Amino acid sequence: MKQKLVIFGLTDAAQMAHYYFTHDSNYEVVAFTVDKAYADRQEYCCLPVVAFEEVEAKYPPHQHAMFVALGYSKLNQIRHEKYEAAKAKGYALASYVSSRASIFAESIGDNCFIFEDNTIQPFVRIGNNVTLWSGNHIGHHSIIADHCFLASHIVVSGRVSIGESCFLGVNATLRDNITIGEKCVIGAGTLLLENADAHGVYIGSATERSPVPSNRLRKI
Repeated sequence: MKQKLVIFGLTDAAQMAHYYFTHDSNYEVVAFTVDKAYADRQEYCCLPVVAFEEVEAKYPPHQHAMFVALGYSKLNQIRHEKYEAAKAKGYALASYVSSRASIFAESIGDNCFIFEDNTIQPFVRIGNNVTLWSGNHIGHHSIIADHCFLASHIVVSGRVSIGESCFLGVNATLRDNITIGEKCVIGAGTLLLENADAHGVYIGSATERSPVPSNRLRKI
């Protein structure tokens, strides 16, 4: 029998969570919840929407798990706050780990969202409330602390330590044996070869447009 699940959120992330949990997990999504101020509809994905302030009365924690499906707004702070609020209500926080990911991790925490085509090597430790979008490589003996968000096609080499609430953008590359402090932003396409102090921001340079337009190219 599948465990019943309530999803926090009404955004694309919540719709994605509904799809993955429904098609590739042992959970049955039965409802959505958001703060009353944002409950602007009665249904989402053909399921009821209930105010978070009232959720435990209709979907009690001893019978339901919860998943907080939020992105990286305010450097993961909002997702962190709602994660703590759900735990304070007594809910167990579900994790989704794709059956199409290669997982050899030592540990994965709760409320994690791990998409398809991730490769997580042996002895990796992943904390709570971590999102790994599709197609990442997480090298052996690496640590990803709580409340981080990793976008797609990131390479984290071996023995890398990533602090709490970091954001890593698409195609970022981290060399082996480095430490990333908490609340760092590692932008899309960034190559990081040394330690990063907490609250650091690293932005990869964008490719510039050629002065020659495409209709004047002689070869492609």
